[in-house]
Amino acid sequence: MKETAQQYVQRVLGYLEGKSVLDVLATSPSHIERLIVGVAADRLAKRPLPDKWSVVQILAHLADVELVQGFRVRMILGAPGTPIQGFDQDAWAQTCDYESQESSLSFEAYRVTRERTLRLFKSLSPDMWNRYGLHSERGNETVKRVSEMMAGHDINHIRQIEAILKT
Repeated sequence: MKETAQQYVQRVLGYLEGKSVLDVLATSPSHIERLIVGVAADRLAKRPLPDKWSVVQILAHLADVELVQGFRVRMILGAPGTPIQGFDQDAWAQTCDYESQESSLSFEAYRVTRERTLRLFKSLSPDMWNRYGLHSERGNETVKRVSEMMAGHDINHIRQIEAILKT
């Protein structure tokens, strides 16, 4: 059974366990890099199960999500109350052929986009963190909540990459 939007939010936010959101966002790229550097391409491309993503697919997903989340934050900041469209990550994975993406390019896109997003977050005034958009599946989402979801999302995928590479 697929989880609801609310269950997804609870699960992803649960990964934070009191961690600093900005610290997680700042350290995730280097953590992922340490996990994947020197790993053979065929190992990165291997799916742990037929219905689970490989590291290559996770990296392509992280690059796309970083782009989407950065766009959402900028839309919210520039036009508070703006609609935020959800998306089907599995449809994107298939349509964008995550399986055949170059892991190093996906990682670099994620890393550079994250760097820019972090710079933006660090420049925000306290009231800007409370600006919100209207997410199509989750309702009102503040910039603060988007940043928390990004950090929890990173932790989720870091754990997946660790588990895949342990096998």
